[in-house]
Amino acid sequence: MPPSREKVERTLQFADMVTRELLPLLPREALVLDVTMAQLKIMMIIYLGGATRMSVLAEKLGVSLPTVTKSVDRLVARGVVTREDDPEDRRVVLCRLTEDGQKMIIQLWQSARERTRKLLSALSASELKVVDEALGYLLKAGQKVRKTEPDQGL
Repeated sequence: MPPSREKVERTLQFADMVTRELLPLLPREALVLDVTMAQLKIMMIIYLGGATRMSVLAEKLGVSLPTVTKSVDRLVARGVVTREDDPEDRRVVLCRLTEDGQKMIIQLWQSARERTRKLLSALSASELKVVDEALGYLLKAGQKVRKTEPDQGL
């Protein structure tokens, strides 16, 4: 039997609070990157999905192709994204992170991961076991949802 709406909402409230605990280091790291939020989103989409078509970036961000093109142009000028032809279709442009772009995103990822490590280390062994089990359940649910809604998310 699925959980009640109230239980789901209560869990979402906890998730919001956990997210607030996990993020304090991330904004400080992001501030030194000198990229806009839109540009950071583009970099994250590419980082998580690999080489990405311009049209896919626009779709995922909910913006027009010319809008995403301007942001990608700036990222290319900064040397953190490259454009290349798709070997299977020369009309298609793929965006890929450069080595510097990958380093930038990895720095953010590691910052958030270190904050999470500190929080997990503050738990008792039995508490950590519960968190581990809960994360396993969330991973399974995410995989299930992705199968039924493949176009959602990054």
